[in-house]
Parts: sequence; structure tokens; C-alpha cells
Amino acid sequence: MLESREGKRIPSVIFKTRQNDEFVDVSSDELFKGKTVVLFALPGAFTPTCSSTHLPRYNELAGVFKQNGVDEIICLSVNDAFVMDAWKQNQEAENITLIPDGNGEFSEAMDMLVDKSDLGFGKRSWRYSMLVKDGVIDKQFIEPDVAGDPFEVSDADTMLAYINPQAEKPEAISIITKPGCPFCAKAKAMLEEKGMPYEEIHLGQDATLRSLRAITGKETVPQIFIGGRHIGGSEELQAFLK
Repeated sequence: MLESREGKRIPSVIFKTRQNDEFVDVSSDELFKGKTVVLFALPGAFTPTCSSTHLPRYNELAGVFKQNGVDEIICLSVNDAFVMDAWKQNQEAENITLIPDGNGEFSEAMDMLVDKSDLGFGKRSWRYSMLVKDGVIDKQFIEPDVAGDPFEVSDADTMLAYINPQAEKPEAISIITKPGCPFCAKAKAMLEEKGMPYEEIHLGQDATLRSLRAITGKETVPQIFIGGRHIGGSEELQAFLK
């Protein structure tokens, strides 16, 4: 149990996915053949660590992985296709392919299916990540076999460091906006033109005017933060980018 399968081929499994409101069978070959793929598996969609850290960080670093030869990033969980699709939408994980291992067939064949009946979860995948090249497991990071839900080695940063220790990671960028704001649109366009991914915080939905004042000391939007530094509005961002 929980033994590395490095050097072995990935299991041959058919996944029941949803595409355009229809069930579509996707084979392991379709996902892995002729490609370099990073797969990370986790206990369940919408669960705390999976939603707050594991999936978001892989989504955030997807562009860097691509620059370093990774064709696709797959998130796998023993959940059905409806749950995985809803979680992807909730997480805005547009850079990740979410695959439902609904019956646990892939996880079982990987010797990573564990019993979490004590939590009411039934059989779930253990948390791990792996680098797969043309269907063969090149590297696998498996969380330690201890009680609970350890999250120490299957994270995106550990995998990226294995692939390229010198890989440059993008600075975290957040922009506070509100609907219909032309200066917000201008600021987002500047970031997109530079290929700088950002997190958008919507005033009135994700934040209030009070929180905007508390965080920035300002009452206008946009307000941009890069690498923990408060840059300011669209004009300040333009100057910063120059």
C-alpha cells in the first residue's frame, strides 16, 4: 500500500466524464499517450485543503509548468463527473483538467485507494502527485502514510522544483474591481497584455467599500497588488509596468 510505481505504466482505465451535457468516455491513453502530464490526486472535491491550496496552486502555476515542458495538468479524485465539473467552475480552475475516478478504478490500480469510512467518505484516493511521460510514471510524490490527511510533498511547488529547480514563478497579483469600471478594464487589459495572471476581487461581491478602505486606504477602483505590494490604480500600474 502507498508504494511508488515509478518506472511503470499508468493503469488502463475508462473515465466517465461530462462534455456538453453528455457522458463521454475518456481513456487513459487519450490523457497520457505522447504527452508529458502532471497528475495530482486528492481525497475529494470541495474539501478544505484541496480547495484552499492543492488545486489553486497548480492552477496558478500552470503557465510555468507549460513553459517547462508539461503539456497538461490533471486533477483526479474519486468523485462523479457532476461534482468535479461543479468544483472546477467554483474554483475557476480553467488551467486544470479535472478527471472523475467515480468508481475508484484508477486509484485502486495505482494502489492508492484508501478507506475513509470513518469520515463517511467511503473509498477515496490517497493524496499524491506524479509526472507521467508518454504513459510511464517518471516521478511520484506520495504523502506519508500517517493518520489524517497529510499535505507535505504532492503540492505544485514540489513538483515544479523537481522538473526545474530554477523555474521562475510569477508574483501573486490581485486586483480589486467593480462591474462597469473602465479603469478596471484598462488595468486588466494591461496585465493580460503582459501575460501576468491575476486574481480578481469584485467590490460588492468579494469585498465591501469598508474592506477596500481598510486594505488600501482608498475608495476607488481598481486597486492592484503585486507580490504583496500595493501598486495603486490603473495609472500607477501603467507606470509600474514601464
